[in-house]
Amino acid sequence: MNATLGHAGVLLSTFASLAGIATLAVGLLRHRPDLVARGRVYVYVALGGMVLATFALEHALVTHDFSLAFVAADNSRQTPLLFSVTGMWSGLQGSILLWSLILAGYIAFAAFHFRRRASDPLVGWALLVGLAVSCFFFSLMLGPSDPFAATVGAIPADGTGPNPLLQDNLLIAFHPVFLYLGFVGFTVPFAFAVASLVTGRVGEGWLLETRRFTVLAWSALTLGIVLGAWWSYQELGWGGFWGWDPVENAALLPWLTATAYIHSAMVQERRGLLRVWNISLLVATFSLTILGTFLTRSGVTQSVHSFTSSGIGPALIGLFAAVVALGVGLIGWRGDRLHAPGTIDSPVSREGAFLVNNLLFAAFAAVVLLGTVFPLFVQAIDQQSLTIGRPFFDAFTVPLGIALLFFMSVAPVLPWRKAAPGVLRRRLAVPAWIAAAVLVACVASGVRGLTPLAAFGLGAFAAAVAGRQLVLAGVAAHRHGFGLWRGIVGRANGGMVAHIGIVVIAVGMTAATSFAHSTERSFRPGEVVVFDGHRLAFVGWRKVSTPSEVASEAVFTVDGARFSPGIGTFDGSLEGTPIPAVDSSVVDDVYLSIASAPADPRPGDGVTLDVYVQPLVLWLWVGGGITAGGGVLSALPGRRRRPTDPVSAPIPEMLGEVPVPAGAPS
Repeated sequence: MNATLGHAGVLLSTFASLAGIATLAVGLLRHRPDLVARGRVYVYVALGGMVLATFALEHALVTHDFSLAFVAADNSRQTPLLFSVTGMWSGLQGSILLWSLILAGYIAFAAFHFRRRASDPLVGWALLVGLAVSCFFFSLMLGPSDPFAATVGAIPADGTGPNPLLQDNLLIAFHPVFLYLGFVGFTVPFAFAVASLVTGRVGEGWLLETRRFTVLAWSALTLGIVLGAWWSYQELGWGGFWGWDPVENAALLPWLTATAYIHSAMVQERRGLLRVWNISLLVATFSLTILGTFLTRSGVTQSVHSFTSSGIGPALIGLFAAVVALGVGLIGWRGDRLHAPGTIDSPVSREGAFLVNNLLFAAFAAVVLLGTVFPLFVQAIDQQSLTIGRPFFDAFTVPLGIALLFFMSVAPVLPWRKAAPGVLRRRLAVPAWIAAAVLVACVASGVRGLTPLAAFGLGAFAAAVAGRQLVLAGVAAHRHGFGLWRGIVGRANGGMVAHIGIVVIAVGMTAATSFAHSTERSFRPGEVVVFDGHRLAFVGWRKVSTPSEVASEAVFTVDGARFSPGIGTFDGSLEGTPIPAVDSSVVDDVYLSIASAPADPRPGDGVTLDVYVQPLVLWLWVGGGITAGGGVLSALPGRRRRPTDPVSAPIPEMLGEVPVPAGAPS
């Protein structure tokens, strides 16, 4: 039954997307508004099919229906309920279904959001593009990535079970979901960018309409990346949180280009500038989500984060090439209409700072992309294995990150068009004094090194600028009787909250990587060791058993509190899985991971332990939450300001109320 329902849902979504594409295409090409409006109905049908397929697969996982090959490979009768549910995205085929479900949901929400403009060609073309992308992913589940394929041969009495790394940490229930919400969410602004180029309505209307989709997708991706780093830190036993792994980089790349777009989009909305650049950034962001999907699911990279080799790699790289070709072709076709109506008047202005900010983000993305894909080219051409590690990435990204902190400090206080020296002195004086005080305090406390001092000083500068902006916004809101909440919501204020979150991440990451200490120590029961100011005492071994796992845990006390790093063996797994233990505080983390131990330890046996002491790691996760929360706040409607500059005032075409006639200049 599960297989029948699942296949029915996938077929329904596929046929609905094809019918929607055909209906919209005919309506748009023949100027039939009734058909364009009718096309959005198929979007809802496609979503219904995905909901049906998702229900069927989750039901199969929860009821242990091993007649499905996917369930037999990624589930067992001993798998806890939570990890049976998350098993849907723990395997390749189920992850494609989750991707397709979220994509169908986004497109359906866009259709509902623009329901009053259902016959608008701009909306029609955007839905057509969204359905085309959806159809691609639906079709994968009809071929090489079928989650409802039957088990070959006799139905097993029990399944293999999920990967041990994916069934003992609650973060697996959240990290992939938020990551997909971010990746897939960029489909909507990409679809509207393509629609604007096709219709010739290349003003600011489509950009304004899709801003909240972009910001919310960015917020979800931010949270997904941070939760992924947290999962890696807690799960893998290496004491780190970011290793410049190809799959980690695949998630970071679209985040970088999307961050650049969010900033440069403000320049286009305010001044009508950077039109080609913004559309290019959206095409790049969506293309990089497809490239990241290829790197994760094709088997071309060896990573603890990636899936096994599969047959969908050629299809994904084909989609990537098609998206790039479509974007470049449309930009070239509409190049004359994308000409900006003005120029940047002064480099010392907000638009000038945003332009430099964008160039830095583009350089950052280029470095990460080069370090990620170059080994793949070497392997494809020379059949040689090449690894590009942390030294390469740090050599380029650390200076770029420091420069971004500086421009994140200065840009928010710069006025549009041109900045008067007196204005800058007045707005930057207090943040500069705060940054200087922080630097003095750091040096006095023994902090040395150009990178940490620059990060801490500029971090204080940027946080003080953002805090100043929020205080002024709160005072203004109170003065006008809006209340504190209205003083922190909206694009500008939410952006300042996100800036504070980025500063917290930067400071935490700098402290953790610059001032970490580690050691490998052997312990006998009762032995006490003091390392980096922390007292570690080995109590002894204990066995812990659950229906799905048997673990040998080495019991330690760290500064009097008990922690138990261990090695666990899951049902169906032949090798032990490390189970780190972390004593986390606002000051530092003491991270314990077993380096070596007897195969079946007894109470009197010793253990060799890896000990890492890293300052301020907790603030990485806090900063990620603040950053994502700031993004959500910036997507909420804030107080409306009456434009004082005629250039910044929206015109009807910018709001999408008046379509641009064919052949008319934009």
